[in-house]
Amino acid sequence: MATLIGTMILAIGLPAWAGITYVGLVRARRGDELPPLRPPRRRRTPARKAAWVAGLAYLAGGAVHLYGLSYMPFLFPEDACWFGVGIKAYPDSSSALPVSLVCHGIEVVPWWVNPGLLALAVTAVTATVTSVVLAWRGASRGIS
Repeated sequence: MATLIGTMILAIGLPAWAGITYVGLVRARRGDELPPLRPPRRRRTPARKAAWVAGLAYLAGGAVHLYGLSYMPFLFPEDACWFGVGIKAYPDSSSALPVSLVCHGIEVVPWWVNPGLLALAVTAVTATVTSVVLAWRGASRGIS
C-alpha cells in the first residue's frame, strides 16, 4: 500500500507541485500585469482578398484535376477499366483535359469533375485579373 501511495505522489503530486512552483516563479519575475497588447493588423485590401480567392481556386482546381486523373490509365490501362467499371478490357478512349475515361461506352470519371474544373478555372482567372487591377488602381492612387 505504501508503494502505491508513493507512486501516486510521484506520478501526480510531484509534477503538480513543480508546475505550481514554476508558475509562481514566472509570475514573481514578470509581475501580475496584463500581457502587452498586440498592434492592430493591417486591413485587408480588396486586392488581397481577390488574391486569396484566386489562390484557393487554383488549389481546389488542382485537387479536383488530380482526383480526375486518378481514374486515368497510366501503367496498366486494362486495370483502369477493371477498377472503374468491372470489365477487364482496354479503354475505348481517355483524355486528361477534359478528364475522361470511357470503357465499353461507359464514362468512368464522375460527372462533376469537368464542370467543377471549369468553374474553378473561371473563378481563379477572374480573381487573378481582379486582384491585379485592384492592386494597380490602389498603387496609382497611392494607397498601400
